[in-house]
Amino acid sequence: GALPHDGSRYPLYAVKSRDWDVNKPTALVTGGVHGYETSGVQGALLFLQTAGAAYSAVFNLLVVPCVSPWGYETVQRWNAQAVDPNRSFNPDGEVVAGRSFNPEAATEESSALLALLATLEVEQWTCHVDLHETTDSDESEFRPAKAARDGDTDAKAGEIPDGFYLVADSTNPQAAWHAAIIEAVRKVTHIAPPDADGNIINEPVLQEGVIGIPPPKALGLCAGMTNAPYATTTEVYPDSPQADGAQCNAAQVAAISTALDFIIAERKLQPVLQPVSVAKAEL
Repeated sequence: GALPHDGSRYPLYAVKSRDWDVNKPTALVTGGVHGYETSGVQGALLFLQTAGAAYSAVFNLLVVPCVSPWGYETVQRWNAQAVDPNRSFNPDGEVVAGRSFNPEAATEESSALLALLATLEVEQWTCHVDLHETTDSDESEFRPAKAARDGDTDAKAGEIPDGFYLVADSTNPQAAWHAAIIEAVRKVTHIAPPDADGNIINEPVLQEGVIGIPPPKALGLCAGMTNAPYATTTEVYPDSPQADGAQCNAAQVAAISTALDFIIAERKLQPVLQPVSVAKAEL
């Protein structure tokens, strides 16, 4: 598909594994929901280039590397209509005053992705890893812009965590799975410490490098768009003096790969062998 305001410039791409099989578990990777979060897009592409084919022997894989191409091209968090795509996956969700995360109106980006998933008719997803960054511009540019958009005169500046962290559903914490991802990413880049109050982005820390929030579906987050029991949002800090772009991309790949490796080990999954087709020779 494409974004309707300029379909030739902003196409929407997804990569689906060739040997799709109902006997395989199904995993989703999304990047670029916030288009300006570069490693979400580039990390998804790097995963496809380096590891996607191997994992497709075990999983049905759907990778959507850039959910919001307009945001990626124009370096914006929001879409062209000034709506946050990562709050737009459940426009009927409840808005709670004062909560950090609240659903917003449906967007072209979220609607297109939800429509794509519907065509796959997957009854039970297994895993969804949504790739994000927390950047300095979240505080310097987009939080003030959101306050201005919403008429919020009480908005206060937050603290940007220096390092990688994960965002978990507090009602489904999957502690061992998240811990495995953190340990793998630690080999690539540093893990964000809690602030003086023991929080990260004003949310409670469930375990090292993992914060807990209400169910993502209720908040309109991309990470809540499937029924996968293993679902998380990654957050890389690209503005850290301790990291560079290549590390951020590699951290995203480490998170995806470890998320899938853990499930393979826990469920003792094996590759699903595809039948070999043999062409008859003309005699």
